[in-house]
Amino acid sequence: MKTKAQITFEREVDIQHGASMLEVSVVMPCLNEADTLQICIEKAQRALREGNISGEIIVADNGSTDGSPLVAANAGARVVHVEAKGYGNALMAGIAAARGKFVIMGDADDSYDFMELPKFVEKLRTGAELVQGCRLPSGGGKVMPGAMPFSHRWLGNPIFSLLVRHMFFSRIHDVYCGLRGFTKDFYNRLDQRCTGMEFATEMIIKAGIFNAKVAEVPITLWPDGRKSHPPHLRTIRDGWRTLRFYLMYSPRWLFLYPGFVCILLGLLGYGLAMPGVTVKGVNFDAHTLLFASLSILLGYQSILFALLTKVFITGEGLLPEDKRIVRFFQIVTLERSLLFGALALLGGSGLLVESINQWRMTNFGHLDYAHTMRWVIPGVTLVVLGFQTVLNSFFASILGMRRR
Repeated sequence: MKTKAQITFEREVDIQHGASMLEVSVVMPCLNEADTLQICIEKAQRALREGNISGEIIVADNGSTDGSPLVAANAGARVVHVEAKGYGNALMAGIAAARGKFVIMGDADDSYDFMELPKFVEKLRTGAELVQGCRLPSGGGKVMPGAMPFSHRWLGNPIFSLLVRHMFFSRIHDVYCGLRGFTKDFYNRLDQRCTGMEFATEMIIKAGIFNAKVAEVPITLWPDGRKSHPPHLRTIRDGWRTLRFYLMYSPRWLFLYPGFVCILLGLLGYGLAMPGVTVKGVNFDAHTLLFASLSILLGYQSILFALLTKVFITGEGLLPEDKRIVRFFQIVTLERSLLFGALALLGGSGLLVESINQWRMTNFGHLDYAHTMRWVIPGVTLVVLGFQTVLNSFFASILGMRRR
């Protein structure tokens, strides 16, 4: 008679053997999809069978109350119960349970035709690490009447797809398409973090940043087949979450570029206000100088935030190490930054001392503010810039210690 340990060991061997024989795992996240789940599973099974593809179908159930797990089990799928709520959590659990070399994920609302799976497998077999489906005509796809709201088709999806191409150098035309395939090795390398709807966007962004081998296949989007409840997507909320996620993953666009713009505007203001230039009757004087200093301070702080954010996210493994940042910190060391900050503090303090001296020369009486503020405002600005540099230099070094 076999012991419990022997039985457990044999089961693990069987699972490992089965995993080595599987090429594809189809993962479907599920939350109350009883209306359409069975037809999706049947299409996937047929596609695997007719394409002579060894595979399995996994339904990652995220707490359905409509009997979806039973529907999935009866249809022949393997059900993974996921307690933690969220689209990303469901997919992470399903992918973790996948035994195939390739994973193809797709929603279980019958808007994606799982009969198109062989197109994804073909691209994966030829070396692609991520194969993204494209529903939009710009990428050869097709949207059937009533399958996608007007605002999604002509505004949201094209705009966000354009942004992801320019901000993260991703070569895709349909960032929101949930039908995609990828290798398990690629997925493990990405170290996905997002547990909500941003999961799919995070994968696209990281694929671009990691220079992954990405392919795109045109697919057809069909109307949502669910009758018992509306789609989970919320246009305004999810659109904002996508934009917020883009900015969080791109310190350049969130902090660096706006910072440079503010500094350039501030320097322009200084160039006009310091000599008191008049342009077409408009006199640029002390008030312009004050606004220019504000712009410079805001811009400098924004650039510092870009650097600190980059140090943090690379240290946490959210993004790969950026060689440009490494070179920057090799040149701009803590000691050099502290020296720059100290010089700015001294320079600013000198200007402020001179302004006080000018006040003393009037026996601490009334001043020509248009003249005096040309000492006070630059002095205050330099002091603040120096102080910011000293503090943020130490903070960047503290963040960098963990990374090294």
